[in-house]
Amino acid sequence: MFGKRFAASMINRSAENDQDRRRFLKAAGMTGLGVIGAGAVGGLVAGPAAAAAARPTAAAAAESGVSDGAVLNFALNLEYLEAEFYLHAVTGRGLDDSMTTGTGTRGGVTGGRAVRFQTRTARQYAQEIASDEKAHVQFLRSALGSAAVSRPAIDLQSSFTAAAQAAGLVKRGQSFDAFSCEENFLLAAFLFEDVGVTAYKGAAPLITNKTYLEAAAGILAVEAYHAGNIRSALYQRGDGKATVKLSNARDSLDGPTDDDQGVIDSRGNANIVPTDANGIAYSRSPGQVLNIVYLTNKAVTSGGFFPKGVNGEVNTSAAN
Repeated sequence: MFGKRFAASMINRSAENDQDRRRFLKAAGMTGLGVIGAGAVGGLVAGPAAAAAARPTAAAAAESGVSDGAVLNFALNLEYLEAEFYLHAVTGRGLDDSMTTGTGTRGGVTGGRAVRFQTRTARQYAQEIASDEKAHVQFLRSALGSAAVSRPAIDLQSSFTAAAQAAGLVKRGQSFDAFSCEENFLLAAFLFEDVGVTAYKGAAPLITNKTYLEAAAGILAVEAYHAGNIRSALYQRGDGKATVKLSNARDSLDGPTDDDQGVIDSRGNANIVPTDANGIAYSRSPGQVLNIVYLTNKAVTSGGFFPKGVNGEVNTSAAN
């Protein structure tokens, strides 16, 4: 869900910590650019003007008590989830054990297996996204170094059934196997992808420097491409009504607003890009993102896809 440049922007708006920043910038390959210094802000722009522009966001983040490492580790938890989902779907296995160690309690993965794709297009979508998510895990672990959290326990089995039952895709007592066929896989991917896009959008108001905003916007665009691929595939299959049900279920978890949208509108027309009346995508806070993955509208620290919670300081869903 979170990529390289977006992680850099999070470094800039969170509480300043020189050790964390240097570790991150080294992993990002930026140390050779001469950008780490007293006048450098986030390793992207040097100079007094850039430093002054960054002060409001740094101060706001410092007041929240969330450090650079805490924000990046929140992202890493989400990347573990997506990487495990897509890798299982395309290869039948998840991340190597060497990519799942770290601080906190390391957990296993329940469920997941290779999907028998019926179309070459869906298979290639899945392969490309799986590669991206694995790369995100590798990058964030390298950036965080010894501070990286381990992969928490992940449920890719009963969690999807609970979500599908809540959405009315299957009846109570019936199961939903996200890996049994191409259609189920795409519906399961739809459940994840829109959440990633709205998480990036939610970060935009926190960024005051245009350079950082541009970097975050670039990663948001990548995530939106992924979501667009999945949404388009579902629309072409005629699964619009199923996506509306899943959308309504997500909306019931993350607060009182009715923002989430399926791939068809109320008239049955295509709605590949979910926006407001101004054509602008909506946002989710970290707490709202956890509402979705914990499958709850309450403030809790575990549930759903993370039966024992995520590792790290940012771990509580919002009370809605």
